[in-house]
Amino acid sequence: MTEPSFSPGSPDQTPELSLFLRVLAGHTPERPPVWFMRQAGRYLPEYRAVRATTPDFVSFCLDPEKAAEVTLQPLRRFPFDAAIIFADILLLPKALGQEVRFEAGEGPRLGALPDQDTMLSLAPSAGEALKAVGQSLSRVRAALSPDKALIGFCGAPWTVATYMLDGEAKEDRATARRYAYEKPDVVAGVLDALIEGSAHYLKMQADSGAQVLKIFESWAEGLPEPLFETLVIESHQRLIARTRELGVTVPIIGFPRGAAAYVERYAQAVPVQAVALDSACPLEVGLRVQKHKCIQGALDPLLLRAGGEALIYRVDTLRNTWGQGPYIFNLGHGILPDTPIDHVEQVLNRLTQGS
Repeated sequence: MTEPSFSPGSPDQTPELSLFLRVLAGHTPERPPVWFMRQAGRYLPEYRAVRATTPDFVSFCLDPEKAAEVTLQPLRRFPFDAAIIFADILLLPKALGQEVRFEAGEGPRLGALPDQDTMLSLAPSAGEALKAVGQSLSRVRAALSPDKALIGFCGAPWTVATYMLDGEAKEDRATARRYAYEKPDVVAGVLDALIEGSAHYLKMQADSGAQVLKIFESWAEGLPEPLFETLVIESHQRLIARTRELGVTVPIIGFPRGAAAYVERYAQAVPVQAVALDSACPLEVGLRVQKHKCIQGALDPLLLRAGGEALIYRVDTLRNTWGQGPYIFNLGHGILPDTPIDHVEQVLNRLTQGS
């Protein structure tokens, strides 16, 4: 399938495109656009106030009014160039018939894995099952100014599968990786359902106002090359192809966190318009990827939390090294809950005001 083109021409020819969208189309502007993963979250007191009104996290994500409100909160405080809809990657298993709940202080817990026939039968209706996320997107898009982009997202098939197979969050993903070796048919069946369900979910988001879509592969780390090829690269290729078949034309960002040496292979093989890089990505690797694709990343969230001269030095280094080509300034992972607000302000001022 031919990869869609998002060429904006010269900036003067496309005033309707936001800075964010122009960079995704390959343009190099006067400054990189900026947004932060998890920019709507616990580091903001206004988020905590809204979150406290709904103890159940899944219900909170599926409340269009509250999800839209917390999505917009960081845009009111900071000059971010994009908003990302507040949701969670584990809403999709719920749409496929698996129980999903979040235990306070322990993270997600998932029920028994549904049989493959059940998941496949529910996959085409995943967008409808999660239409509350679309309602949130529509609310946010109506409230955003035209110069601010709106991002929708899903978890990558392998990452979501690890939770579905493990039943909970485990740092090493050992159960899921063992299944990939010992029960490949089970894993393949889960991936098939997730690819179909995610494609319909992404289409619903694009139809609801998302101008960019992002695929979060949070657990690309630690996979040997053969598994990375099948579980990450091939599943992303299939997901994007299916999403395009459904008529989605907006640009897509891929984030293979922890891909290390495989990230260049990913960039070459997967038809995304941008590749998000994690905090460990060497500058020279980013430059090589940037020859072919827009890149995003890769400020360490721990450094953002720590602040000080080292933070500003790294911000300047990333901007000066990668800002000569299509680059979106972001973190290498999500913002930490105890990050001081003034550190975020400092970085945004540095990037948007040049001081």
